[in-house]
Amino acid sequence: MVACCDSRVDPAVITDSTPGELFVIRNVANLIPPCEGGGVWHGTSAALQIAVCDLEVEHLIVLGHAQCGGIRPLLEGRGNSHEGRFITAWMSIANEACRRALARADLRTFDEWAHACELDAIEISLASLETFPWIRERVEQNRLQLHGWYYDMMSGDLLHLDSTGRGFISLAVSSF
Repeated sequence: MVACCDSRVDPAVITDSTPGELFVIRNVANLIPPCEGGGVWHGTSAALQIAVCDLEVEHLIVLGHAQCGGIRPLLEGRGNSHEGRFITAWMSIANEACRRALARADLRTFDEWAHACELDAIEISLASLETFPWIRERVEQNRLQLHGWYYDMMSGDLLHLDSTGRGFISLAVSSF
């Protein structure tokens, strides 16, 4: 599971898991960078490789959440200072989600834009997963399934990205 480092969103608590049941990768805004070899430090990519290639996990879940402290500054354009150079580069993974949210004519408030951006960032991370050849290969062989989840902290609802294109729907009412 790739989850946000926000302490309010603990994957083990949300899934009622015990120690050892989940392999969890936590980072700012639960983002997954596309596969690339140009950099030196690839903590998220390295953890994904261990989970998929060594532990042979059968499910990869990207767990986003409401009121994400990484997404909100992205929408506001904050983080472009010298001190924000690490977070700005990291959050650029979700720039397209930000652009899409802000371009939507049906959204009127900051909270609506943030919610749309949070959901879209999950989909961008899922697409990034398939840029890793060893993930794509296992997905094509039906040895690995990719899932997008969204935790609404206000309602306590856990949503999942429906594979039939209906968007995010509650796990409580779906046949997932």
